[in-house]
Amino acid sequence: MNLVLLFETDFTAADTAVLRGRRFEHLRRILRAGLGDRVKAGLLNGRIGAGEVTGLTDESIQLRLELTAPPPAALPLTLVCALPRPHTLKKVIQAAVAFGAKRIYFIAARKVEKSYWSSPALTEPALREQIFLGLEQGGDTVMPEIGFRRAFKVFAEDELPGIVNGTRGLTAHPAAADVCPSRVSEPVTLCVGPEGGFTDYEVELLAQHGCRPVHLGKRPLRTEFAVCALLGRLF
Repeated sequence: MNLVLLFETDFTAADTAVLRGRRFEHLRRILRAGLGDRVKAGLLNGRIGAGEVTGLTDESIQLRLELTAPPPAALPLTLVCALPRPHTLKKVIQAAVAFGAKRIYFIAARKVEKSYWSSPALTEPALREQIFLGLEQGGDTVMPEIGFRRAFKVFAEDELPGIVNGTRGLTAHPAAADVCPSRVSEPVTLCVGPEGGFTDYEVELLAQHGCRPVHLGKRPLRTEFAVCALLGRLF
């Protein structure tokens, strides 16, 4: 936890918040915060700054807050990812949000298991938990937008052109002829396939609508590793 994420319900006064549960446990057991210590903090969708520990009990910690700085700039990225297995989904959300991605789509693909769409990991409470963990890791406060699209062809033909417009569109594909660019200066729309990769038909359809296939080398990566490697290389 690189930032204590605060919610309006935590505040007992304009400059005072009281934390319980997971955040309290992390501050006390992991960070070993004591009276007078200062920790980085930020209000959800608001400003960031510092919180001074001004009160402690066995179940709660009180912070006096100075939130004066804006959150970090968003990553100029739209991530389009084939829906991975639930455990991997959590890792992808946390990683993408920690990097600063603010628009993420999870889409259907030929090699996406239909059972993934009924996973409890897709419920709003479960998604928010992973988003909050990513924000805490990245020292950010601004919620991303996450969408789900269950029809690949409809998404690629009807939505993707508008998403790609004004950005550099890329599809990660191990068999691509071109290597993934690095240190790009413009916004990017990045498509990442399922564990088994996009089919040739899917890669071609994405290319037709603005996302050129690129590779990171001959070694296929798991989805969560591919996302991190691609974002690290691009930005």
